[in-house]
Amino acid sequence: MLNLAAAVLRSWCDNGMTVIDSSGLILGRLSSVVAKRLLDGETIAIVNAEHAIVSGSKVKTFADYLQSRQRGIKEQGPYYPKRPDRLLKRTVRGMLPYKRQRGRDALSRLKVYVGVPEEFKGEKMSELDDASMMRLSTSKYIELGELCRKLGGRF
Repeated sequence: MLNLAAAVLRSWCDNGMTVIDSSGLILGRLSSVVAKRLLDGETIAIVNAEHAIVSGSKVKTFADYLQSRQRGIKEQGPYYPKRPDRLLKRTVRGMLPYKRQRGRDALSRLKVYVGVPEEFKGEKMSELDDASMMRLSTSKYIELGELCRKLGGRF
């Protein structure tokens, strides 16, 4: 099973998959750029999801995400992720028309990873200057991995 997954990843890399390193990139801006590219037909892999940046006060950001996490009931949902890779994918999903076929197809072309898998170690990472944390005018931010650890995520 593991060899099959590695073979699929290698074939994606050979077929023009764009690999984006999310270290130091603002979550919302990264998600909007990725969503637009996915709708244009690109296949994208995002690595180091735990190093993406969520801007704002740590206390306020944590309170907002905790409220989203605790909303609903266990049997019916809505189900909100605790892991950084799933949270980043959910953020991208929110910027896609995921209830339509076009959005579902676009979301299926996205893969998000915690850390860098072996298949992408030697790959050239794409840079997104539009989403760089250098755009922030304040030092108030939290990394997605730290936020997810506080929410109870294990990764």
